[in-house]
Amino acid sequence: MNHPLLRRTALALATVTALGGAAQAQTTPERTLRFGHLNNADHPVSFGVKRFAELLAAKSGGRMKVQEFPSSQLGNEMQQQSALQGGVQQMSAPATTSLAGIVKEFGLIDFPFSVASFAQADALLDGAFGQALLARLPEKGLVALGYWDLGFRNVTNSRRAITKPEDLDGLKLRVIPNPVFIETFKAFKANPVPMPFAELYGALESKAVDGQENPFAVIASNKFFEVQKHVSATNHVYAANIVLVSKKFWDQLTPAEQKWMHEAADESRGYQRQVSRAAAQKAVGELQAKGMQYNELSPAEQARMRAIAKPVTEKFAASYDPVLVKLYNDELAKVQK
Repeated sequence: MNHPLLRRTALALATVTALGGAAQAQTTPERTLRFGHLNNADHPVSFGVKRFAELLAAKSGGRMKVQEFPSSQLGNEMQQQSALQGGVQQMSAPATTSLAGIVKEFGLIDFPFSVASFAQADALLDGAFGQALLARLPEKGLVALGYWDLGFRNVTNSRRAITKPEDLDGLKLRVIPNPVFIETFKAFKANPVPMPFAELYGALESKAVDGQENPFAVIASNKFFEVQKHVSATNHVYAANIVLVSKKFWDQLTPAEQKWMHEAADESRGYQRQVSRAAAQKAVGELQAKGMQYNELSPAEQARMRAIAKPVTEKFAASYDPVLVKLYNDELAKVQK
């Protein structure tokens, strides 16, 4: 290629090709998303993270990678929430409960005895009410991609089976540091003790508290059967996890990248819920096999518990945004039909 014109043309073509490739790489840079959560790597939340990671990698042609940090490696719920708001961490999947500090209406999800089945819970959260809550998060520096299953919460303790509301009288129970939970258990005359989850096993072992309340899979995964004798299916609250993204990070993404993330979250949701609910069922058998005494409550006693908790939920509802409270009540009436 000695001809000068041919040489210049080849050089120009090579430059254009290189620039074109560079421009493409710039529009979809390689990204690594740090995804932290509190649960162990054998917990359904972790399985949800792994499925989300696979889907996102496939959709982005491997350009968006998820690095999972389970077991509170990146800090407790509040520390991870701050890291997301500051843009230091890209994703987390805490219980919705932890958001009540920045959008207090998330407390509505924690109202005891509001939903009686998984189908009701999914309809409430995936519908207009759940979406209205998500819409409140961007102004707080967070973007949410939907809800995952944590499960119905149940009481364990080292003293007695809970078969009726009176059995909670005087029990020292660790609860989530959340006003709705604290007031609910006070209504049952229990002695609620708010403390971080990471300190719970030690407190149960040393008998600093008599018991705690969590979904079956969490009870099994954290080996509470080693330090608790009774597990009672109170099903007092349906708990959900929420898939959160740092808004600072989200705002850097291209529309295509945001679309991939939404799709990966939507597609992983059904899988995570299925795995979580199967794990809850399996966990009951495991807990009994490890020596825990399991009992269920009669519908009549559950109705009594609901009646005792009602003044608590009415008190909190009065302090929330009336628009969201009305939407919650309307949607709840729909899903309970």
